[in-house]
Amino acid sequence: MDAFFVSVEELDNPSLKGKPVVVGHDGPRGVVSTANYVARQYGVHSALPIAMAHRLCPNLVVVEPHFSRYKEVSRQVHAIFHEYTDIIEPLSLDEAYLDVTDNKRGMDMAVDMAREIKQRIKEVTGLTASAGVSYCKFLAKVASDFRKPDGLCTVHPERAIEFIDNLKVEQLWGVGEKTAQHMHRLGVYTGKQLRALTLQQLTAQFGKMGRVFYDFARGIDPRPVVTEWVRKSVGCERTYVSDLTRLDDMLAELELLADELESRLARNSFRGRTLVLKVKFSDFRQTTHSITENVVIEHKEHIMAMVRQLLQEVDLQQRAVRLLGITVTNPVEEEQHRGPIQLYIEWPPDPPDEASEAHGTSH
Repeated sequence: MDAFFVSVEELDNPSLKGKPVVVGHDGPRGVVSTANYVARQYGVHSALPIAMAHRLCPNLVVVEPHFSRYKEVSRQVHAIFHEYTDIIEPLSLDEAYLDVTDNKRGMDMAVDMAREIKQRIKEVTGLTASAGVSYCKFLAKVASDFRKPDGLCTVHPERAIEFIDNLKVEQLWGVGEKTAQHMHRLGVYTGKQLRALTLQQLTAQFGKMGRVFYDFARGIDPRPVVTEWVRKSVGCERTYVSDLTRLDDMLAELELLADELESRLARNSFRGRTLVLKVKFSDFRQTTHSITENVVIEHKEHIMAMVRQLLQEVDLQQRAVRLLGITVTNPVEEEQHRGPIQLYIEWPPDPPDEASEAHGTSH
């Protein structure tokens, strides 16, 4: 969806329309979860600290998030998807891949289906969505971002290479800020320049991801639409309004997290054998430590015993802590079911996770 969280807020409160609006917590450690397109004109974007957003845009309106409402609208949109196909891979509240090769409407042209889905979303929710249509996930994702907001872009197989040639490397899946900088140092700024590198050169520079980049530069992405995901981990974390400097305070907070984690493990029927402790310091540096045991991790007492052991491995001397998190992973049983692949429509995202840190709440 287009600036999903903010768009829902504007739908529920029309007086916000036309103003620079972000969703997030307007506090000392708040970050922007989603910015509307008016705010983006000032340089405001997701993951930006709220304080900096205010400096860039003095008349900025900050709205607290209402996640239950966002989930409600997301369910409406997914119900529309199911009118066309049941091969749906949800990625977040506002993003999904659809395989429409064999669709319920018997439509031949995916672009016509994308156009119809966009119209149905507008009719049912009052919101706009952008769609990308292509023969693989990578190109569908890039296409969905190409003409936002309210965009529709199709990448045909015979024009895929031409399309990729003009992409910035930052637009490729898996290329973050550091990877992009690495590519720039190699003189690679576009998809065309990336394709000029051999597989050996790319794997030497980027390891296993080198193969992915090699394929993407050639329009190759064999990933199927996954209709069911097996949970790999269950965890919770909390960002604190005031840094923690005393060990007793950290242990007290970890007790609360362990209690919550025990409930989440039971609620999700998750059985794992590895516990991961995450600590983020006031300078935003972070460290993780883990323990794997032969027994399933289920109860708070067991969790805390492992947490205390892991905490001894963390250098806490004269370091203030802004975030603590604990996660159980390494599931006892893993299996994954996949659907077929041929054609995709994507419903594009805005990053969903920053708001939890802005609130200082677990997620």
